[in-house]
Amino acid sequence: MDVKGLRDFLLESNRAGYAGGDEKTWTREDDRSWTITFEDGAWKSHDNFFGGEPYGGRTVVFLAGIPVWMLVYYGWVDKSADPAKLYAVLKNALKRMPAEAPYRGPGRYEEDPFVYANTWEGALERFSGREEILEGSSLVYRADYAGGWVDKREAV
Repeated sequence: MDVKGLRDFLLESNRAGYAGGDEKTWTREDDRSWTITFEDGAWKSHDNFFGGEPYGGRTVVFLAGIPVWMLVYYGWVDKSADPAKLYAVLKNALKRMPAEAPYRGPGRYEEDPFVYANTWEGALERFSGREEILEGSSLVYRADYAGGWVDKREAV
């Protein structure tokens, strides 16, 4: 597996995907989910999610048409908070995805009065994490995620 190529692709596809905010390129599916597709050479990502609020989805990365990596996620916004404001903060945090952990956003990002925090463990081959947004001392957003390599050997 080309780990550096995967890292580079994840960073690029993240900037072009949900964090990029170009909803005009998203596809509305018959099942009411949304799909964001991004391609660069032999690499392709397919981000499919349900949302509104709460939301959930998964991103699959393909190399030469073969699935090699995925991330699944589920999150919510507190009923007292404005989802539009929080998702704007989330997009800004996701644009700062760290190269050493290209799963979601950075460990910390501040956009007054909000603080985004992301903690994770593991590496590209298998990882899990949680991101939260606080408004002052109130938790107003949380999402859990996990992922890693897929389809490395026959199993089913």
